[in-house]
Amino acid sequence: MSDREPTTRRYPAVEIIEEGMREGMQIESATISVEDKLALLEALSATGLATIVVGSFVSPTWTPQMAEIDSLLARFTPTPGVTYTALALNARGRERMAAYPWIQDPESVPRTMVHLCDVFVRRNTNRSQAQEIAAWPDVIARAVAEGAPVAGVAIAAAWGSNWLGPFSQDQRTDLLARQIDLWGEAGIPVDRVWIGDPMAWNRPDVVADQLADITERWPQITRFHLHLHNARGTALLSAYEALRTLRPTDTLVLDSSVGGMGGCPYGGHGRMTRMIATEDLVDLLTELGIDTGVDLDRLIEASLLAERIVGHPLWSHVAKAGPRPRGARLFPMDLPFIETESEAQHFRLGAIAYPHPRSPWREPITSPARDAIEAQLRAEE
Repeated sequence: MSDREPTTRRYPAVEIIEEGMREGMQIESATISVEDKLALLEALSATGLATIVVGSFVSPTWTPQMAEIDSLLARFTPTPGVTYTALALNARGRERMAAYPWIQDPESVPRTMVHLCDVFVRRNTNRSQAQEIAAWPDVIARAVAEGAPVAGVAIAAAWGSNWLGPFSQDQRTDLLARQIDLWGEAGIPVDRVWIGDPMAWNRPDVVADQLADITERWPQITRFHLHLHNARGTALLSAYEALRTLRPTDTLVLDSSVGGMGGCPYGGHGRMTRMIATEDLVDLLTELGIDTGVDLDRLIEASLLAERIVGHPLWSHVAKAGPRPRGARLFPMDLPFIETESEAQHFRLGAIAYPHPRSPWREPITSPARDAIEAQLRAEE
C-alpha cells in the first residue's frame, strides 16, 4: 500500500554521488582516526549508494585530513556493485590513486573547465582563470589524439563569489560557449556539463534558468552534474528546480554528503558551507517516485555515525526527524509528549527514546481511520 501522491511528471534520471568521505572529511578535524573513517566508509558502502568518493590524493601539508588515505584504503574491502572514485589534482596524486585499481577515474570523459571567480581559483589551486583557459587547447589535443568520442565542459564558482559578488547568466553562458566551440572545432561533440558552486551562491530560479538555457542552446547536452553547496539553505531547493527543468531524457547527477557535511577552507565559510544531506536528498527523490536504490534506514544510521565521529551536530533533517511514517511505521497513537531531539529518535529506537514519558490523555486514543489502515495492512500480509 502506498499513500504517496501520484504524479504524472516525468523527471530526468538521477545519479547521486556521495561526497562525505572527501568533501565532508576535508573540512573536519584532522585527528579523526582511520578506524572511524573506515567504519563510516563501510557503513556508506552498505546503504545501496551507487557511487562513493573515498577521499583525495593530495598534499597533507594543506589538507592534513587526507594524510592517511592510503592507510584507510589499504584496510578497506570494496563492496561489489559500488563505484568508488577519488580526487587527484596532479600526476603524483594519480600515481598514488593507481595503487587501488578498484577506484575509478571520475574523469573518464575528457573535460575542460574554468572558474568564474579568479580570486577563488587562486586561493584554491594557486592558478589563475587565464591559466585555466590557456590549458584548454592541450586538453582538447590529448582528447583528439586518444580518439575521444565525446567531451564535457565545466564552470565553477558559477553563480557567485564571496570576493566578486554574483555572476550573470551571460557570463556563465559565454564561458560555456567558448569551451563548446573549441571542442566542436576539434570534431568532438560535448554531451555533458558540470557546474560547481563552492561558495553556495546557488538560487533555485537562477539554477533553473541556466539549465533551461543550456538545453535550448545545446540540445545535444543530456548529462548535467551539479555540485551545490548549502551555506544559505538553498541547495536542495535548487536541485529540485533542476529536476523540474530538465527533460525526461536527461540525466541529473547530484553531489551530496552524508549529514550535509562539507566545505572548503578557501571559500570563507568553512564547515558552514555544507552540502545537501544525502539522506534528505534520497528522501525527497523517494517521495517524488524516483527510485534511488538506497536503503534510507541504513543511510540514516550512517549519518548518525558520522555525527558521532566528527563530534558535533550535522545538518540532516531526515536523520533527526525520520522519513514520513507509513504503514506499519505509523506513530503509535498513544505516543507521549515528544519535545527534544533525542526523544524524536523514537522513529528508529521506539520507546527507549523517551524513558520518562509525559502524556495528558487519561484513556487510550482510538481512531476508526487508523483501524481501517491497520485492517488493510493485515489483509495485505
